[in-house]
Amino acid sequence: MNKSELIKTLSEENNIAIEEATMMVNVFVDSMKDALAEGNRVEIRGFGSFKMKEYEGYTGRNPKTGEVVTVHPKHLPFFRAGKELKEFLNS
Repeated sequence: MNKSELIKTLSEENNIAIEEATMMVNVFVDSMKDALAEGNRVEIRGFGSFKMKEYEGYTGRNPKTGEVVTVHPKHLPFFRAGKELKEFLNS
């Protein structure tokens, strides 16, 4: 499911306009992005949690050319599925 499909489903299941569903999804996603950018953890009970992980830089190799390259440190989002989601998917 992508963002457009989520908006369409929200609109259809709650009998609301596509524009309203779009606004709701955008506010939800933007709030999560803002919280993660501030270094906060985002937890949705029964679904899972998101947090930022820091990765140190390292020296790697371009797999095509074999050239040595420096990979800079980075921050990446990390998702951990919640217990209820795991149980739902494995039942």
